[in-house]
Amino acid sequence: MEVIVARQAIFDRERSLYGYELLFRSDASANQFDGTEAAAATMQVLSNTLMAIGGEPLLAGKKAFVNFDHDLLRTRIHLALPRESLVIEILETVEHSPELVTLCQSIRQQGYALALDDFADEPRLEPLTHVASVIKVDLRRSTREEQERMIRKYQPRGIRMLAEKVESYSEFQWARHAGYDLFQGYFFARPVVIRRRQIPAQAIVCLRLLREAQQPDLDFTRLEELIREDVSLTYKLLRYANTAKFPRRDTTESIAEAMMTLGEEEIRRWVVLATLPMLATHKPVELVTLAMVRARFGERLSELTGIGRPDQGFLMGMFSLLDALVDQPLDNVLPGLALAEPVTRALLGTAPDGDPLTSMYDLILCYEQGDWDRVEQLSRRCRVDAASVGKAYLDSTVWAAAERRR
Repeated sequence: MEVIVARQAIFDRERSLYGYELLFRSDASANQFDGTEAAAATMQVLSNTLMAIGGEPLLAGKKAFVNFDHDLLRTRIHLALPRESLVIEILETVEHSPELVTLCQSIRQQGYALALDDFADEPRLEPLTHVASVIKVDLRRSTREEQERMIRKYQPRGIRMLAEKVESYSEFQWARHAGYDLFQGYFFARPVVIRRRQIPAQAIVCLRLLREAQQPDLDFTRLEELIREDVSLTYKLLRYANTAKFPRRDTTESIAEAMMTLGEEEIRRWVVLATLPMLATHKPVELVTLAMVRARFGERLSELTGIGRPDQGFLMGMFSLLDALVDQPLDNVLPGLALAEPVTRALLGTAPDGDPLTSMYDLILCYEQGDWDRVEQLSRRCRVDAASVGKAYLDSTVWAAAERRR
């Protein structure tokens, strides 16, 4: 049985990465996501992502929040998984009973952390709160007064309060002020500053360099001109070219020599590694990681579907987060980059109905969010099977993790 898996970041109060919730569905032979194989899919994902590959590429050493239903809890599969990294989420759909409470007490005594998903402060849930390490509250399902009351009630017990569906920076600010400990949603990928302002010159150079490095045929003269515009980029390039990875008799002392030493493939790789952190100054590290995952994911989907060129898929994925990286709306940033028109239209949502590149972009976003019904529809529209999409996503997370470690 094939499975598809995505992940959604969870942050702490300082906007540092705390962990990921793993989102998954089985890929039945009919290529439909009907939920009938939820437990089997969970076991397959746990085996593949946490045991077979150790979870490192997908989790980067952080916590893994995984949904468990009652049947899966009974299997005791959690005993084969590292207690220091696994957080067992009790689904809100699980029927609450004395047997469930006893089972959760046993799991807690074994050293595993438990989280209550989509929590509402109801008397029937009270017994479970005594074994929970994390309580997850959907910002859309409870009033702010109810949420503040729950924080005052459960936080003194040592329970971490996690705000779900945090979709904007203002919501993050409110939830943080209210006292939440952890935050899940897409707030980190929204512009913090809404007003118009000039993009810093350094950011413009980075964006132009990123675009230039993804051209099918590299223009070394143009690349050198762009790198010369920023002292820090020049320093980073020379330092990179003079590492042990590129042994030479003499020290590389010029931009031209450094590019000759690296070659085309390494230049493209270096540009990504050098520019993204400069764009994401004072932003969560996960934002850079997500941009790299999206870029590689777009590139792989282009290869699988034949939609656009792989370099266009790469740029589309990476530049989809420009609004968050430079605190500017996309329609204010993209026109100055002279990207290929199909890429710009897909990112701005101005392409005509049925535009293939837009469908591929929507597939990237829906996969991230675990919207499996839409993933199925868009996969068919892009003429690719869901299992291949899932493999491309996992490959992209592995690639991004490896690139961040270089």
